[in-house]
Amino acid sequence: MKTPQQWIMVGAILAALAVVFGAFGAHGLEPRLDAVYGDQEKSIVGHTVPATYKYLQDFKTGAEYHMYHALGLLALGIAAGRQAEVRRSHRIAAWCFLLGIVLFSGSLYVLVLSGMRWLGAITPVGGTLMIVGWISFAIGAKDPKQTASQA
Repeated sequence: MKTPQQWIMVGAILAALAVVFGAFGAHGLEPRLDAVYGDQEKSIVGHTVPATYKYLQDFKTGAEYHMYHALGLLALGIAAGRQAEVRRSHRIAAWCFLLGIVLFSGSLYVLVLSGMRWLGAITPVGGTLMIVGWISFAIGAKDPKQTASQA
């Protein structure tokens, strides 16, 4: 992705996919989770719950963060499009949002659907990329004229 318009396009597609995954989580996931996890139980903050409930919540978390960062990518494309040239920090933010969605949300989706718990080790990497993306977005929002005049 090199241009703000591409970021907007990718953000819009990712937002649409977040809605698809969210709808699947709300309407079609529970029977699949019953098939994968059956009568298993998980502990959440000291409370024992059916594993299907815990993993349904994990899937919904993935879809929520997927949407937040798709919208962030849209906002980033709009902000970058208003500038004379695209800032390096904005490019970093765009890639961090994209990779964060793939690693954070994607690992949750696959973990929940497959039961491959080792994917839980990848999820924090995606979350870290999302944080770095927002920090880079903030750095890119700083007015370069203001920085030059303060020096």
